[in-house]
Amino acid sequence: MSDTVSDHVPEYPELMTRDLPAGVRLVEGGVTAANGFRAGNTACGIKSDAGLPDLAMLVADGVCAAAGTFTTSKTASHTVLLDREKLSSTGGHAQAVVVNSGNANCSNGEQGMLDARRMSELAAQKLGVDPSLVLVSSTGIIGRRLPMEKVEQGIAQIEVNSSGGPDFAQGIITTDTRTKTIAVEFTIEGKTVRLGGSTKGAGMIYPNMATMLCYITTDAAAEPAYLQQMLSGAVDDSFNMVCVDGNMSTNDTVLLFASGVAGNTPLNASSPDAALFESALRHVTRYLAREIPRDGEGASRFQTVTVRHAPTRDDARKAARAITNSPIWQCAMAGSDPNWGRVIAALGKSGANLDHNKLDIALGGILVVSQGIAAEYDQAAAKAAMGQAEVAVDVDLHLGDETAMAWGCDLTHGYIDENATYTR
Repeated sequence: MSDTVSDHVPEYPELMTRDLPAGVRLVEGGVTAANGFRAGNTACGIKSDAGLPDLAMLVADGVCAAAGTFTTSKTASHTVLLDREKLSSTGGHAQAVVVNSGNANCSNGEQGMLDARRMSELAAQKLGVDPSLVLVSSTGIIGRRLPMEKVEQGIAQIEVNSSGGPDFAQGIITTDTRTKTIAVEFTIEGKTVRLGGSTKGAGMIYPNMATMLCYITTDAAAEPAYLQQMLSGAVDDSFNMVCVDGNMSTNDTVLLFASGVAGNTPLNASSPDAALFESALRHVTRYLAREIPRDGEGASRFQTVTVRHAPTRDDARKAARAITNSPIWQCAMAGSDPNWGRVIAALGKSGANLDHNKLDIALGGILVVSQGIAAEYDQAAAKAAMGQAEVAVDVDLHLGDETAMAWGCDLTHGYIDENATYTR
């Protein structure tokens, strides 16, 4: 494998290279960019749109260190419950995951768990691996039993290969308008290491300690406890800071597999290259997280909210997330309306410690609020800033040293259209 990217990387969107860490390079391949992984998809009729891929599989050549974060919903899907159980029983090891789209396998009682286990067993038989090492994910409509005849057919016919990353990304999406994938490489102990991922999600997005569905692979060797620590931290500052509609999913899952094929000394918190690995992982998770509200159901604008000088990290996060999670502000965005009163209202109900009389707010770099009252600004310029494809909202609390960023989108009629007929 080449140590450069010129052989296999075309021009990438600027978004992929934004804030790319030093020593980290972009490559192609998604979840199969890392050595030792194969993936693929198939169409077996789970989705109502016949012929669309609706079952995907990712498998490593050997047992991996593995980590996961999951929804904190009290109505979690059967697949989430099963994956938590498996990662705990194996001490943070796994070798494969099988994913179906079009059916959430949630709220199906005891049968739902039986179907999730059966799905895992069928995939294990297909791949020739231990069933305890095969994880399962589902996404789609809640409350409908998984069509196991179709699942069995799909697992029997699916083919996986070392260039199947793009196919895997296609097989996991539901209302997404495009796949969301990225891969990078860097050097540890003189060895080239790769890390890649794919995610899906466009609606029902406001995660807590999880994400929509996301799968990340690396050929680095890493200790399971360290891997879990790194994933939890990366998720908290990426997927946990995005919002489309303020709704947490029952199926939210992030899984990270480390094959160890690169041959480095297994990473832990004291490893000299731990910081480089973490920076690469965080670049991947933040890129994938931002792609979700960019592709939000019916969305026409993407917003980045930055809250500065908060008294605590928690205050900064609460304030930033409250703005992305305000439907009335999202509607203002849809109409290019610089109605900063909506932002003030969101901040006031956020639960963050703040002083109304110290607040500064800027929209697209234009200061619209100074010390809690309207600043003198050009209304037309502010409206033009709100009409851009990307809208920047900057809030300065003037109370401390902490900063947080959150990402979201506007709320349009397209969101209603998408969700008014979802189960038809």
